[in-house]
Amino acid sequence: MGVQPAVRPVTGYLLTVAAAGLFAVNGTVSTLALEAGIEAPRLTALRCTGAALGLVLVLAVASPGRLRISWREVPFVAVFGVVGVALTQFLYYVAIGRLPVGIALVFEMTAPVFIALYVWLVRRERVRNRLWLALGLSLSGLVLVAQVWQGGGSLDPLGVAAGLTAALCLAAYYLLGERGTAVRDPVTLTTWSFVAAAVFWAVAAPWWQFDAGMLGRTAPVSLGGLELPVWALVGWIVVLGAAVPFWLSLAALRHLPPTTAGIVATVEPVIASIVAWLWVEQVLTGWQIAGGVVVLAGIVLAQTARTAAVGPLPEASLT
Repeated sequence: MGVQPAVRPVTGYLLTVAAAGLFAVNGTVSTLALEAGIEAPRLTALRCTGAALGLVLVLAVASPGRLRISWREVPFVAVFGVVGVALTQFLYYVAIGRLPVGIALVFEMTAPVFIALYVWLVRRERVRNRLWLALGLSLSGLVLVAQVWQGGGSLDPLGVAAGLTAALCLAAYYLLGERGTAVRDPVTLTTWSFVAAAVFWAVAAPWWQFDAGMLGRTAPVSLGGLELPVWALVGWIVVLGAAVPFWLSLAALRHLPPTTAGIVATVEPVIASIVAWLWVEQVLTGWQIAGGVVVLAGIVLAQTARTAAVGPLPEASLT
């Protein structure tokens, strides 16, 4: 028998926070790429395709046998990749194009509330009574975030709709991932899900219709007079906004239970809001900050509402 790797909770916490930090910074970098003229479908296609190529290359070198896939698995992987990866990322980009990054993340990260409701209503699993408190806190917090008393809300309606729909897609990602990781290791499953997402975007936003010259343009990055080529922003999004934080979050699951990692990962919108404030001066009101705190409290409760044992879910937020 092989030696089991040592479990170090502190390492798990550090890896999870590092992944959340990179995902949080990615929100602002992605906003800059969108402002530079790359449309949300195209940016999503670039991110999914780049991550797919990187993940396939790593597995092909490190463990090529894990890339084998049967035709019977293809329909599941296709749904997992299109709904859980391609659409989640696209809707997130639509949201951050219309909302402050931290607010968009607060809406998207309500996914655990939808998961808890789904397993209670559809799977008939028992859930703890804290689910109702979690739902109440999340709804109340979103009301504060949107400041609905200000003429129907201070936030862009399409951005809000995109953020909440992204939460539904992210919930589907976790629920499908729970099923998929029962027969596939998380790394291989996520690799194929990114491949499926890349294929989807190759059809929905064909790469041969993309003006590659756009990548050579320069874009202001709101740091003095500094400008960077758009390809550098896209490279950051693919490597440090997808591949690296995803691997960090997976490594954390060797040291932390998925629920604990998910709760720790709720620091992402907090970090994202601070980064966006310091970098691009996205200022939140006091009500929005208070609402975000209330929503995050609801998310933490929802993460622990399930009574049934939960397998190792892919914990990356994909944003």
